[in-house]
Amino acid sequence: MARMNLTSAQLDRAVGVVLASAAGDALGAGYEFAEIPAGLVPEMIGGGLGGFAPGEWTDDTAQALAIAEVAADGLDLRTPDALDRIATRFADWYAGGPADVGVQTSEVLRRAGRRPTGAAMAEAARRVHEFRGRSAGNGSLMRTGPVALAHLGDPGALVEAARAVGALTHHEEVARDACAVWCLMIRHAVLTGDLPSFEDIAPWCPNPAYWRGVLTEAETAAPTAFATNAWAVGALQAAWSAITHTPVPTHGDACEHLVDALTAAIRIGHDTDTVAAIAGALLGARWGASAVPARWRRLLHGWPGATVRDLERWAHLAATGGRPGAHGWPLTEHIDYTDWQGPAPALARHPHDPGVWLSSATALDNLPDGVDAVVSLCLVGDRQVPARVEQVGFRLIDVPDRDANPHLDFVISDAARTVAAMRAEGRTVLVHCVAAQSRTPTIGIAYALRNGVDLDRATAEVCAALPYARPNRAFRASLKRLAKKEARG
Repeated sequence: MARMNLTSAQLDRAVGVVLASAAGDALGAGYEFAEIPAGLVPEMIGGGLGGFAPGEWTDDTAQALAIAEVAADGLDLRTPDALDRIATRFADWYAGGPADVGVQTSEVLRRAGRRPTGAAMAEAARRVHEFRGRSAGNGSLMRTGPVALAHLGDPGALVEAARAVGALTHHEEVARDACAVWCLMIRHAVLTGDLPSFEDIAPWCPNPAYWRGVLTEAETAAPTAFATNAWAVGALQAAWSAITHTPVPTHGDACEHLVDALTAAIRIGHDTDTVAAIAGALLGARWGASAVPARWRRLLHGWPGATVRDLERWAHLAATGGRPGAHGWPLTEHIDYTDWQGPAPALARHPHDPGVWLSSATALDNLPDGVDAVVSLCLVGDRQVPARVEQVGFRLIDVPDRDANPHLDFVISDAARTVAAMRAEGRTVLVHCVAAQSRTPTIGIAYALRNGVDLDRATAEVCAALPYARPNRAFRASLKRLAKKEARG
């Protein structure tokens, strides 16, 4: 199976496929089949048909993770072994009595039994199709994102895998083709950082004349035209219309298109969690995990007892064929940064808030008393932060090259917002990077700006507290922009 060596930015976008899809799912769950008020700004309110907790994902993401777990082991998803394992995980999820599951999928999983093979589950799907006369619901499309990650290097194999995984529960041809089309679009966005045109996927697209028309109609008609979105084609068109009709901001952070487009997807109404999950997979492929706001990431959770860190791990490994990256992440329990420190590890209270600590990574091995929240600006091991402590990570690369941090202003602002939110909750927060030289002081300064401290004073006092502090030039330029934004209110 063809494997690719992905850049850091491509990996961020690959992880974004799973992360943004789960966020869209959890965001839309509270509005499913409800009346949507005009101008709705959706939040992770929970509730919905399954009585979900705020931030809890639904059947859409649960099934996607069943696929992602298998892809994370580096398997070719076209093979009987992979399909058997996916079928088993679907059955495991179903046996737990999920709060919400589609009629088509429920009937197939009931017929397939507790320990089905992939072939047996696909046969059950075929029988259900023959009995009902149709099986083109959106239940296979909503979970298909991880399939694209497993086959980024081979679009032909991707089409075969998407159709095979879709056929486990949805036998109808158009439903399987919808999975292939959306996976091709996700693949293009992950690899290029751009949303695709039809010509970008045409060489591998099944039934190209039909799907060209489907996508063109979605690009032409307003999102509200696709309220009939419980079937695969309608859901795909709703997601694509929401994405293409949402303008990319020209002022501020362009990656906020992700939030705006998910809002547009949910405002369509009807199957809101599924349309937003489908849209989220492509939006995450375009903008990356780094564009998913921390206020959403902090809440995300669901079957199988997973959190956002599990999503990041499975997505990364699915995209790399099971191979860990730098420092063995995400498969290592602890990353030793001792050799990266100065003469002594940095640790200091924030000069404008004693409830915030600024530090290097070695402080994680002996957290200051009272710290119950950690903001990580570098990779850390899976058990490096105690389980009792909430951890939120941010992708902030200490390189001044613009390509290294395509959403630099957003990430810095989001990290500072997160520190402020945690402090408002009464948390004692530790902010760290590897050596507290560039990233940690940058977020410390950004947090001070949020508290009304002017840029010159914030920079001088935060840097004086950390012995080796020297934010790189791109970070300093971003802080200047942030200071102007804060001054405007």
